[in-house]
Amino acid sequence: MRRRVRTLALALAAAFPVGEAAAERLVPANPGALAAALAGVSAGEVLILAPGLHEGPVRLDRPVTLDGRGQAVLDAGGHGSVITVTGPDVTVRGLTIRGSGSSHQEIDAGVKLDRSATGALIEDNRILGNLVGVHVFGARDSEVRGNTIEGRRHHRMNERGNGVYVWNAPGTVVEGNDIRWGRDGIFANVSRENAFRGNLFRDLRFAVHYMYTHNSEVTGNVSLGNHLGFAVMFSNRVTVTDNLSLMDRSHGVMLNFANNADVRGNLVRGGTTEKCTFIYNAHRNLIVGNRFEGCEIGIHFTAGSERNALTGNAFIGNRTQVKYVGTRDIEWSVGERGNYWSDHPAFDLNGDGIADARFRPNDLMDHILWSQPAAALLLGSPAVQLVRWSQAAFPAILPGGVVDSHPLMHPPEIAVPPHIAALEAEARPAWLHGRLSDDDLDDLTSH
Repeated sequence: MRRRVRTLALALAAAFPVGEAAAERLVPANPGALAAALAGVSAGEVLILAPGLHEGPVRLDRPVTLDGRGQAVLDAGGHGSVITVTGPDVTVRGLTIRGSGSSHQEIDAGVKLDRSATGALIEDNRILGNLVGVHVFGARDSEVRGNTIEGRRHHRMNERGNGVYVWNAPGTVVEGNDIRWGRDGIFANVSRENAFRGNLFRDLRFAVHYMYTHNSEVTGNVSLGNHLGFAVMFSNRVTVTDNLSLMDRSHGVMLNFANNADVRGNLVRGGTTEKCTFIYNAHRNLIVGNRFEGCEIGIHFTAGSERNALTGNAFIGNRTQVKYVGTRDIEWSVGERGNYWSDHPAFDLNGDGIADARFRPNDLMDHILWSQPAAALLLGSPAVQLVRWSQAAFPAILPGGVVDSHPLMHPPEIAVPPHIAALEAEARPAWLHGRLSDDDLDDLTSH
């Protein structure tokens, strides 16, 4: 609400100018000059930082703008957060921000937005080598947009900080940022009504990590070469739409204790050694129009995750399309429209786009192999071939599992922009070359 009011006020001011523009003051790149300027700054004033190096850390406790115009560097020399914002309606723009401390307890950051920093705008900065890039610590209606955020590159990922850390900050928007290295791209914890849109995430543990964050959206982001793309955990009513997960190692999309989510129009493609999608104890989710391609497992769902609606998705070239062990049939079609399966030898005699025969992605031997991995030694034996032939000839003996009664003849197409495809072709993530430390991995990825 505060952001909408501020936008309206700016629009009215542009249409009906009254009074004078906000006062601007040039701050030279001299020792102590920025501290002196901040000590006497007035609300609404714009401080233009001259090209060069400025000393931090600094605290912004009133509505001011700090603008480096792309040429000023603010360095805290390894002490605390470089910029701490405690006043409302602060703007930080056009700076290179570096040199935070390394305290995980204090959560040292390039920019820290405290609870009272409502309506902050952090845009078009280069936030480099700090423990955390931007820490939104309870500040409502903040915007973090258009920044380049590069984290630290310690061997152990868990010693790094997150690109953007959102804690109990309703209304936060994180949009159009390029976030690389560090731990998680965006970590949202105990929050709500957040929007993460159009960001690029590379060389991280998780691209987006939701914990106890409800009524929020993750839209139009790109996760490239991370350990896991988009993890929605213990969160309800989250919209995950039109995202790309390319060359992520373990999962593209994870729903863990996540309910009433809308997962739509996402592409998970290639590079993963594990699962395109993992659904664990998650219910009443709508999973529509996604494309899961080139993974060891297309989708793995377990722990009672049967109460989800799946339709219009494509499962293409996955070694195992679906992994599910159950005793009853689970229908994966909605309104007589199912999903596309690249390994379904389908016919469509009436030309309605729906295959004439239902499809079961798993059989009895799959169930045996998942529960008894040593049975893989028998895969080429005549006994296994006989079991599979018998099931094909007599479907009544098939076990419970996923059934698609209305498979699609054609998959949904999800385009990858040329500049992202070029980054994908050039990507060389550390995990791809076996350069992992023990704590790079999260226990959840082993389910």
